[in-house]
Amino acid sequence: MFIFKKVSDLQRWLQRQNSPVGFVPTMGALHEGHLELVRMAKSDGCVVVTSIFVNPTQFNNPKDLEKYPRTPEKDAALLLTAQCDALFLPSVDEVYPTGQDVSVNFDFKQLDKVMEGEFRPGHFKGMATVVHRLLDIVRPHQLYMGQKDYQQLCIVRDMIRQHNIPTQLVMCPTIRETDGLAMSSRNVRLSPEMRTAAPVIYSTLKWAETALKNGESASNIAITAIQKLTTAGLQPEYFEVVDGVTLLPVENWSTSNFIVACTAAFAGDVRLIDNVVLRSNQSRNTL
Repeated sequence: MFIFKKVSDLQRWLQRQNSPVGFVPTMGALHEGHLELVRMAKSDGCVVVTSIFVNPTQFNNPKDLEKYPRTPEKDAALLLTAQCDALFLPSVDEVYPTGQDVSVNFDFKQLDKVMEGEFRPGHFKGMATVVHRLLDIVRPHQLYMGQKDYQQLCIVRDMIRQHNIPTQLVMCPTIRETDGLAMSSRNVRLSPEMRTAAPVIYSTLKWAETALKNGESASNIAITAIQKLTTAGLQPEYFEVVDGVTLLPVENWSTSNFIVACTAAFAGDVRLIDNVVLRSNQSRNTL
């Protein structure tokens, strides 16, 4: 595996590749979920580039940025086991070079205002800016991202559409622990008590899937789901049942043929997000 810290060095290497390029952008602290993205890209016949860049512009809470785990040596070793071809480890100056305007205008309408957008103002603008910049650097044929950050996927899909970027977005299923908890770099910060309680997030999402299929209204499901999370000791911020494209609320099974339940909750001082696709018209993971 090659390791690059300079944009120019990475691009020279990419110019010599004869296979499609698959790109996996990350902020490091890698786990099995990230490695599965790499494996999926490899299985699609791609030369795989993984980036590790803790993007300061998408943290609206400076303390969260400070606490974010940074384990580059461990991450590189894990990527080797997944047969990643290149690791891109840029500095902030490489991604946001002095004197170069890399800002981009976006209009995501409601996509960046609901759910996460309500609780993390500015997050999605920062995320979209860095993904746009990284796509401009790597210019991959396919971009691999995990379903766990579903709203982020929707916004990246819309960004690709708005700017006519010739990259196909591939959604990879959420990788979970044996008890259902979605794998996340934040999980290592959970206390033993909260680690025991946190799987209620997934079980509540699966309950919501059954309830919606059985005719329960989405508004009643959300109320009960919040109660379930609270009773388990979590502090939920939202539980929404939405259209998988517009992220606007749906009320029942027949409202949309693409429905996703999304939630965010604090487990102690660790904020966790998760989602489950309740109904889908998508025959493949490409978005």
